[in-house]
Amino acid sequence: MTDLNPVERLVYRTLVWTWPFYAIGALYVVGPVLAWTLGGLAVLILYLGNAVRADMRAVGPVPVVVWLWIIGMAIMLVALWAGHLNWSLSLKQTIKSTIGWAKGWALLALFPLIGAVLPIRRSVLVRGQCVVGLGTLILAPLMLAAPHIGLPERIFTSPLKAIGGPGPEYFSVYLFRWDPGTWTPRWQFYAPWSPFAALLGVVQVLFALEESDRRWRRIGLAAGLLMIFASKSRMGLVGLAACTVAPRMMPLILQSWAWRVLSGLTASLAISGAALAAAAKDAVSAFKNARADSTRVRETLQRIATERWREEAVWFGHGTVQPGSHAVEYMPIGSHHTWYGLLFVKGLIGFGALLVPLVWQTLLTLRDAACGPRGRLPMGLMMTIILLTFGENLEIEAYLLWPALLLLGVHAREVQQDPMAAMKR
Repeated sequence: MTDLNPVERLVYRTLVWTWPFYAIGALYVVGPVLAWTLGGLAVLILYLGNAVRADMRAVGPVPVVVWLWIIGMAIMLVALWAGHLNWSLSLKQTIKSTIGWAKGWALLALFPLIGAVLPIRRSVLVRGQCVVGLGTLILAPLMLAAPHIGLPERIFTSPLKAIGGPGPEYFSVYLFRWDPGTWTPRWQFYAPWSPFAALLGVVQVLFALEESDRRWRRIGLAAGLLMIFASKSRMGLVGLAACTVAPRMMPLILQSWAWRVLSGLTASLAISGAALAAAAKDAVSAFKNARADSTRVRETLQRIATERWREEAVWFGHGTVQPGSHAVEYMPIGSHHTWYGLLFVKGLIGFGALLVPLVWQTLLTLRDAACGPRGRLPMGLMMTIILLTFGENLEIEAYLLWPALLLLGVHAREVQQDPMAAMKR
């Protein structure tokens, strides 16, 4: 990491300072600041063209998929304003929600734009993520021992919470958290809660698998696996299995022998299909019962959000999440699921504004992963993001997903510059 241009140096240093930023409760601030700073720089460089120094010039025009992200997130803002107008929410609430959009949904467009336009190499992001993993492993002994030696869960809450955000946990520094259901410790590392930490662990593993240096690759893999297992999250285990294996199997769809094997397996379902269906049903039941209380709350939140969206605000939603009752342990209606949350808060307009660019980006990564290794990391990251949408609210966690979003922009640029490069390998 000695031949970095100024943009790469800023990105790399911001990434490797993840743990120090967490130690002062600043991560929720760093992500949006980086997005808007580099996003503004990307627009300026596109405007100035060759007047910019050679190592800072735009590496190409904005790809179509990035334009879709920009348009989609702009529509998301319009849907937010329309929802506020429909429900006569105050100007203060509208301004607050608009700032929330700038710190959340807007990042889904800004970081792909940055990756697609600015001269950032994917190797810089891969190495930076492995360095973050080193910090995780260094701190792991203290964090793992904390509940057993009487250390407190939370160290402190940063005064930066005055800036505003989804909750104080985004500005708090934790060693661990007690699970209220089982009263056993769970670790969330630098995430606001454990399930999200598990999916950040999956992202860590995916980046580490692309590292060329064996030592750094082992460090990154060890850190990612630690985050997944210590968080005790079901989504993390699913992501570890699916998001690492599926991209590496994609080239098989271009092999005739793989299709013959698949046709043979399909034919065998006539004999074993019933037993496999029963086994799958049992596995799903066991998966849900592993954390029955959490499953019940999530399902109730989704049912309430769907019913109220359908009956009260189909097109533009309710404009904001609303307090939940005791039945959902006072969790806000519209939380814990991106898609149900979008329907409740921003209606069908907001739902489509995310769905279209997400599907386009997914198809782009699927095609490239089938052609060669270039698409493996982007596809794995897209699978992780999609998995995240079914258990969390994507927009309030974009501030920690920025390396993945940046990589998706880098990949879109690579595909635009040479669509068949992966096939040539």
